[in-house]
Amino acid sequence: MRISVDEDRCCGAGQCAMAVPDVFDQRDEDGIVVLLAPEPHPDRHDAVREAADMCPAAAIHVGKDA
Repeated sequence: MRISVDEDRCCGAGQCAMAVPDVFDQRDEDGIVVLLAPEPHPDRHDAVREAADMCPAAAIHVGKDA
Protein backbone atom coordinates (compact mmCIF):
# COMPACT_ATOMS: atom_id res chain seq x y z
CA MET A 1 0.00 0.00 0.00
CA ARG A 2 1.16 3.48 -0.84
CA ILE A 3 -0.52 6.57 0.58
CA SER A 4 -0.46 10.15 -0.58
CA VAL A 5 -2.25 13.19 0.80
CA ASP A 6 -3.42 16.38 -0.85
CA GLU A 7 -2.62 19.11 1.65
CA ASP A 8 -4.51 21.66 -0.45
CA ARG A 9 -7.74 19.66 -0.07
CA CYS A 10 -7.29 18.88 3.63
CA CYS A 11 -9.73 20.76 5.86
CA GLY A 12 -8.00 19.82 9.13
CA ALA A 13 -10.82 17.69 10.55
CA GLY A 14 -8.26 15.35 12.13
CA GLN A 15 -10.22 12.13 11.76
CA CYS A 16 -7.28 10.44 10.06
CA ALA A 17 -4.86 11.36 12.87
CA MET A 18 -7.31 10.09 15.48
CA ALA A 19 -7.95 6.85 13.58
CA VAL A 20 -4.35 5.95 12.67
CA PRO A 21 -1.93 8.14 14.66
CA ASP A 22 1.12 6.15 13.64
CA VAL A 23 0.40 6.97 9.96
CA PHE A 24 -1.17 10.45 10.09
CA ASP A 25 -0.57 13.54 12.19
CA GLN A 26 -1.57 17.19 11.94
CA ARG A 27 0.46 20.40 11.72
CA ASP A 28 0.22 22.41 14.91
CA GLU A 29 -0.31 25.74 13.19
CA ASP A 30 -3.30 24.86 11.00
CA GLY A 31 -4.30 21.20 11.52
CA ILE A 32 -3.40 20.14 7.99
CA VAL A 33 -2.56 16.45 7.61
CA VAL A 34 1.04 15.24 7.90
CA LEU A 35 1.79 11.83 6.41
CA LEU A 36 4.12 9.93 8.76
CA ALA A 37 4.20 6.59 6.92
CA PRO A 38 3.61 6.66 3.14
CA GLU A 39 3.99 2.86 3.05
CA PRO A 40 2.43 1.61 6.29
CA HIS A 41 2.85 -1.85 7.72
CA PRO A 42 0.29 -4.33 6.35
CA ASP A 43 -1.44 -4.58 9.73
CA ARG A 44 -2.44 -0.90 9.35
CA HIS A 45 -3.92 -1.20 5.83
CA ASP A 46 -7.54 -1.66 6.89
CA ALA A 47 -7.38 1.27 9.29
CA VAL A 48 -5.78 3.48 6.63
CA ARG A 49 -8.51 2.60 4.13
CA GLU A 50 -11.14 3.49 6.73
CA ALA A 51 -9.40 6.80 7.46
CA ALA A 52 -9.34 7.61 3.74
CA ASP A 53 -13.03 6.73 3.43
CA MET A 54 -14.04 9.00 6.33
CA CYS A 55 -11.94 11.99 5.25
CA PRO A 56 -14.51 14.76 4.65
CA ALA A 57 -12.25 16.46 2.08
CA ALA A 58 -11.18 13.24 0.27
CA ALA A 59 -7.59 14.34 0.77
CA ILE A 60 -6.14 10.85 1.37
CA HIS A 61 -5.31 8.68 -1.62
CA VAL A 62 -4.54 4.99 -1.20
CA GLY A 63 -2.67 3.10 -3.91
CA LYS A 64 -2.26 -0.60 -4.51
CA ASP A 65 0.27 -2.83 -2.85
CA ALA A 66 3.68 -2.80 -4.44
